[in-house]
Amino acid sequence: MASYLVTGGAGFIGSHLATELIRRGHRVRVADSLITGKRHNLDHISAVEFLEGDLADASFAQRAAEGMEYVLHQAAIPSVPRSVKDPLTSNRANIDATLSILVAARDAGVKRFVYAGSSSAYGNTPTLPKREDMPTNPLSPYALQKLVAEQYCQMFTRLYGFETVTTRYFNVFGPRQDPGSPYSGVISLFSTALLRGRQPVIYGDGEQTRDFTYVANVVDGVLRACEAQTQVAGEVINVATAGRISLNELLGVMNAIVGTNLQPIYKEERAGDVKDSQADISKAKALLGYTPIVGLEEGLRHTIEWCRPSPPAPTGR
Repeated sequence: MASYLVTGGAGFIGSHLATELIRRGHRVRVADSLITGKRHNLDHISAVEFLEGDLADASFAQRAAEGMEYVLHQAAIPSVPRSVKDPLTSNRANIDATLSILVAARDAGVKRFVYAGSSSAYGNTPTLPKREDMPTNPLSPYALQKLVAEQYCQMFTRLYGFETVTTRYFNVFGPRQDPGSPYSGVISLFSTALLRGRQPVIYGDGEQTRDFTYVANVVDGVLRACEAQTQVAGEVINVATAGRISLNELLGVMNAIVGTNLQPIYKEERAGDVKDSQADISKAKALLGYTPIVGLEEGLRHTIEWCRPSPPAPTGR
């Protein structure tokens, strides 16, 4: 049994990581500010130690990292539109908090620190699929913040010999992604709209493409990054599926699953959005032994089922 700190563990991806770690018999501590996370995301697992606080506060970060062997740093405000609207708040969550927990983890003697990077760092590079050795070109404050934070991780490996690994995510989706937020991923928003008989909104012409990655694939990739015996310290590794689909095609697949035929409402393209995204995962295969374990359609079915409204409770006479 090992001890793991999952920052942002009450959030979407973090809660899935915490669940799998508990299933494997590990000790899990979650640190979350609950700005975007929700405490009820952990209600189904009882053996989690929960700390509420701001990781940009050095004393809280020290308390969170103390006694931990691994840190899975998922905490962030993961939204391009929100970062455009309020870059200062997202900078504190995405850069200041990362540096704070890096220092705390290093000083606590943590074995390995796995950071949740973002494919948004690539920007609109025309070459597909996107490889880790390609130039970065962030188009939004969020993308820049995630890139700076992963560079901090690499610097800590070079300067201090502290083992860090960055797993770059590509449009992760699945259960517990909050469909009630305007900043949620498109799949959770599409699911909710279709199930309620509403036309979903697409920003732009819908021909933009994404490498949508079901959350179980990300959990597998992150835990492989923790456990890898190969030389992974300081590496940046794409974790995705290596496929891509346009938003228009995605909506067609989801309409078929739900049994609807709802057409989208097209709105003006959002500032900072990337046109096309697709991962090259050959590095993940080579260093982590990673291959996707859940395909797009299976993941969509799981997600749509989770988004279905619960039937009303029976009423007594």
